[in-house]
Amino acid sequence: MERPLLNRRLAAFGTTIFAEMSALAVRTGSINLGQGFPDSDGPEAVREAAVRALRDGRGNQYPPGPGVPELRAAVAAHHNRFYGTYGLAYDPDTEVLVTAGATEAIAASLLALLEPGDEVIALEPYYDSYAACIAMAGGTRVPVTLRPSPETGTYSLDLDELRAAVTDRTRLILLNTPHNPTGTVLTRDELAAIAELACARDLLVVTDEVYEHLVFEGEHIPLASFPGMRERTVTIGSAGKTFSFTGWKVGWITAAPALVSAVRSAKQFLTYVASGPFQYAIAEALALPDSYFTALREDLRAKRDLLADGLAEAGFQVYRPCGTYFITTDIRPLGETISHKGDGFAFCRDLPERVGVVAIPNAVFYDHQDQGAPFVRFAFCKRTSVLEEAVSRLKRL
Repeated sequence: MERPLLNRRLAAFGTTIFAEMSALAVRTGSINLGQGFPDSDGPEAVREAAVRALRDGRGNQYPPGPGVPELRAAVAAHHNRFYGTYGLAYDPDTEVLVTAGATEAIAASLLALLEPGDEVIALEPYYDSYAACIAMAGGTRVPVTLRPSPETGTYSLDLDELRAAVTDRTRLILLNTPHNPTGTVLTRDELAAIAELACARDLLVVTDEVYEHLVFEGEHIPLASFPGMRERTVTIGSAGKTFSFTGWKVGWITAAPALVSAVRSAKQFLTYVASGPFQYAIAEALALPDSYFTALREDLRAKRDLLADGLAEAGFQVYRPCGTYFITTDIRPLGETISHKGDGFAFCRDLPERVGVVAIPNAVFYDHQDQGAPFVRFAFCKRTSVLEEAVSRLKRL
């Protein structure tokens, strides 16, 4: 058969780098700091809530299409609890939709809101599913690159570059804050400028805020809380990052009723429904006391500092994240990388054999891969003892 089996929109997307590097970790017995999943489960009370739901027969059959009422009410209450001071509240019956994780929320939002040929602006580097979902929706990806500053050890957004990227074909901005992989937390001024641009050019915004509780410096401010944005913003949340149950695949969107209705129209033909018993458990998780969310953040802050300091001692240029549980590093200061010409792919594929640690090359998150070539991402959502061993191994470089 001469005609390719995979359609043109997805031809550029093969096996993800996460699958490749996780398989490499298993094959070499390496410490996997590549894929962003915790190596221990979340709160025992939440796990028991899932068991109780299974035993009580709640969610063992198809749950309601929009999500179980208990979870939708919990999501709305969570928003009011943490963001009510910003004037942001949602109706659980008309403005909350439960999804199979944040990835489905992204896919359903783009499939629902884009026409073929619409342009989508995304902050580069970005989570790899963004590119695939834009492609599946027939959209055109327009990257705006976050730039690293070795002097400050942070990444920043050029607002003039963002404004210049908008054309008459732009339909939507796909935003992520706190940002994976750079750890950038967009400031109030940056968010205000994005909101002003979206209103002025009549753009929709899909904003991925799954790391909302993992902010170490600055504050997380929902974009939907800015003037004019509530009616044009789809906000995505997820239980996986906040409660360390990534395999449960419980996510959600909050948005105005017309946007929720549009996204639900696409979502119902993807998974239809998912994660029935887990929805009840996450409803209870969202009601955990403030002390849980504070302890989670402080635990990850300590792990960030442990790994960041160890990477710096090993010779990396470290970009200490303000949020998320990822650290971006520049490998060029390591003299051994000269033979790789700053190529993060080669470095990451060699690293397991060299020191027994797996990382992810940031170039996979870029359209302009040369911009990401010297950068490598490490995850620190692991047990302290695992991070300490990883640091010990990395110092052999």
